[in-house]
Amino acid sequence: MNNVDIKAPLVEFRNIHKRYGVGAAAFEALKGVNFRIDEGEFVAIMGPSGSGKSTTMNIIGALDRPTAGEYLFDGVHVEGLSRDQLAMLRRYHLGFVFQGFNLLARTTALENVELPLLYRGLPRAERHEKAMEALERVGLADWSRHTPSELSGGQQQRVAIARALVTHPRLLLADEPTGSLDSARSVEIMELLTELNREDGITIALVTHEPDMAKFARRHLLFRDGELISDTVGGLP
Repeated sequence: MNNVDIKAPLVEFRNIHKRYGVGAAAFEALKGVNFRIDEGEFVAIMGPSGSGKSTTMNIIGALDRPTAGEYLFDGVHVEGLSRDQLAMLRRYHLGFVFQGFNLLARTTALENVELPLLYRGLPRAERHEKAMEALERVGLADWSRHTPSELSGGQQQRVAIARALVTHPRLLLADEPTGSLDSARSVEIMELLTELNREDGITIALVTHEPDMAKFARRHLLFRDGELISDTVGGLP
């Protein structure tokens, strides 16, 4: 029988539990969650406040550890990694975009995008080149010398996306990326994420409680009370 090369999912949760606190004050944020995300997918993680979606995102992003269960990233068990190994996973394989743009106020768009490359120790000229490429990809090459205060909210979020993209991450984690934007700018950001997924093949996991934003994703994971209650492809659950 021929050996078949079966590619591991990029993200896999196996019976993941997450508990905060002890005793009577203990709160189980995740209750035996199972799912997988394959490379190239665009997945929306949905649910009301307290449903477990943010805890799920934090575990995927190696910002928190499960209490029990297994989390694999590209076939590697993450739950047993050291703190330094988790930092390396975040630095070399993950990109983050948040509701707050988290840009450095007194530095230019270009310098903000260069920051992850500075942590990697890349030479200045190489950082500059890669950061300009990322800004061009999000349509902001002409704004590279502007500081965040000189940019609109939508432009600031584009800078944040460029900063996440500059390291060529395997997975882009977007946590309520349109939460601080008006409806028109929100659609622009979601269209950009869709383009990055379809044209560049970037795997995206989006946390949102807004159905209008979730509809841009191809797949929808719906959480409620710490449990994954539906996993649908196409239309919203």
